[in-house]
Amino acid sequence: MDELIDFDGLFDEKLAEYMQNNFGKYTEKQWESVIPKLYQKFGDTYVARVKNTPKGYYAAMSDGELVACLAAHVREGVPASDFLCRELEGRGCPDALVGLLHEENTELLTFAVNLIGSEEKAFEAYFGILAREDADPDVVEAVCEQLKGNADAAKTRALAFYTQGIRPELMLEILSRVKERDDAVYEILLRAFRECGDELPMRASYLAAYGDPRALGALLEVIDRDDINFLEFQELRYAIEALGGEYNRPRDFSNDPYYQEILSQQSAPVDPSSLPKSDA
Repeated sequence: MDELIDFDGLFDEKLAEYMQNNFGKYTEKQWESVIPKLYQKFGDTYVARVKNTPKGYYAAMSDGELVACLAAHVREGVPASDFLCRELEGRGCPDALVGLLHEENTELLTFAVNLIGSEEKAFEAYFGILAREDADPDVVEAVCEQLKGNADAAKTRALAFYTQGIRPELMLEILSRVKERDDAVYEILLRAFRECGDELPMRASYLAAYGDPRALGALLEVIDRDDINFLEFQELRYAIEALGGEYNRPRDFSNDPYYQEILSQQSAPVDPSSLPKSDA
């Protein structure tokens, strides 16, 4: 591969020159709006070093060359420009990009997951990552977010993983985002709620996300218990309302430590130094 081009570094050089030539022209707030526009304009600016524009430079590469370029940027610590990432995104998830999901480099894996998104062709590799007990937590979280974004396509694998006891909490989170009604999914989410233990608020949120009103009875039964704490009550009431129900029995949580903590935060004295300064 040719020498890696740090287009962001080149832009920073041009930006520094531009800001010096336009000193005092913009306020700090205005610069926040001007700089992104300058960056986009830079993407269409001819760069003699590559005999092309930044956008054109990457557009001329094959899928494999683009992915190899991204990998080289990450491994060598050279910033991967937005122009490179947008070109990759625009290619519609090339197979070479999915191939990066077998890498050990955490930063490269995260890049790949975020660029691939919720594309179903990557799901086998995604679940392969989740099956590894030593998988990086940040990568696992990123994978889970993408699977939630296309949960119906991930449903079959998520059900299998849950049955096998592989990352059951993450599987519940993914299954709660399934849009097509499925009794198998509903029964798993409902059973997980009934057997929740300390995970009651989270399990209630899964039922709320799934959106099946048949769960109202179970939620109303639990919220009416006197042994739930304030945080559990809040999440249960949210889930009930999300499913079209309501709960109106007066409850007293004045002695609940969670309620007292929230109340103390709301009534805490304000530090004057934290308040915005008046322009007067």
